[in-house]
Amino acid sequence: MITIWHHPRCSKSRQTLALLEQQGGAITIRKYQEDPPSIDEIRAALTALDLEAIDMIRTGEALFKTLGLSRQSESAALIAAMADNPVLIERPIVFVAGRAAIGRPPENVLSIL
Repeated sequence: MITIWHHPRCSKSRQTLALLEQQGGAITIRKYQEDPPSIDEIRAALTALDLEAIDMIRTGEALFKTLGLSRQSESAALIAAMADNPVLIERPIVFVAGRAAIGRPPENVLSIL
């Protein structure tokens, strides 16, 4: 089963979803801005991605600075910010069998299929 944290207005997210659909198989689409992941789900995503919180947060979003966050912020603060403000989560994220990849570029997800 493939799950994608998807944002329909994001071109990379749409391209990644199209790439997954071309591969075939069942896909669960989670519009994560409408159905935000919990802190535990974000932690699980970081583990599956093998990334630090700063690598999964959109530092270029104005909200990142508005919230007083920086690259030196504690991981717990970054994770809480992503849970409270899902727009800050890098997108899209694809999950397959305990592994994950960020679709930037979309072809990144092919490595976990």
